[in-house]
Amino acid sequence: MADVPLLLFEHVSKWYGSVLALNQVTLELTGGITGLVGANGAGKSTLLRLATGQLKPTLGRVSVCGTDAWDWRARRLVGYCPDADAFYEDMSGRRFVWTMARLCGYDRAEAGRRTEAELERVGMSARADRPLRGYSKGMRQRIKLAQALLHEPRLLILDEPLSGIDPVGRQEMLDLFQALAGQGKCLLISSHELEALERLTNHVAIMARGRVAAVGTLQQIRDLLDDHPVSVRVDVDDARAVARLLLDVPEVLSVDVSPKLPDAPAGALVVRARHPRRFFEALGKLVAERGIEVRRLEPLDESAHAILGYLLGGSGKT
Repeated sequence: MADVPLLLFEHVSKWYGSVLALNQVTLELTGGITGLVGANGAGKSTLLRLATGQLKPTLGRVSVCGTDAWDWRARRLVGYCPDADAFYEDMSGRRFVWTMARLCGYDRAEAGRRTEAELERVGMSARADRPLRGYSKGMRQRIKLAQALLHEPRLLILDEPLSGIDPVGRQEMLDLFQALAGQGKCLLISSHELEALERLTNHVAIMARGRVAAVGTLQQIRDLLDDHPVSVRVDVDDARAVARLLLDVPEVLSVDVSPKLPDAPAGALVVRARHPRRFFEALGKLVAERGIEVRRLEPLDESAHAILGYLLGGSGKT
């Protein structure tokens, strides 16, 4: 089993009626922590539901340790911490986690032992007897993580696990995630907390419009972008004057004035540039120094759109 990926997507597509949510996704995780990032609607939630066996792919195959993710034997290898809450609000946190342990098949004594161990691990032992309806968002996140760890899963799927947690608690959770990875577990973490995610892991999968736009270390992705020039649309007032200025920027390969785009005004430019980070830094400096009014700035390639959004500190949106 050492050579079998913990999580494997093989040319997976998922349709909701006429809507294509995931398009020919191939992804392999063997261990450690992988961050999953992308704009809203990129397909992250669908990917996570397929990985946890909540959905079946329309095409392709999803497997956990070689077993189809839809199979109950695969689900016993997966711990899931969802973004949305679905609690019995009158229960205490301790009672909720214990109930989840009983639903995993443990007897009362073992369920109690595991409940206390996981509450201690997530820092909720002293606060677990309060009703869930009175919990803060951060406390709810910790309880969800506790129930995901009850059966010591090899694969942890965490959807926005840092949401609503204060800075001290966030660092405690990051330390816990790293400790779990050090114990041999594989973690897939979807998060909009990009700064925290980058501190946690150097390995990311970036999604755009149902596809995996890039996967690897941050340096590998930056190198990939540097090796493949990107096309960027820039809408300005005096297109020809700005085009002349842009051609003096070392990273700019070409500038197309008034390109044939569906909704392009007279002042539209398409700039083809290498080394995107340096190009955008140079563009920002040029705009500030010359007082250029930029009405629209948009990478035209889907993959570059998502990758640049992450590497430049955003969410893939312009």
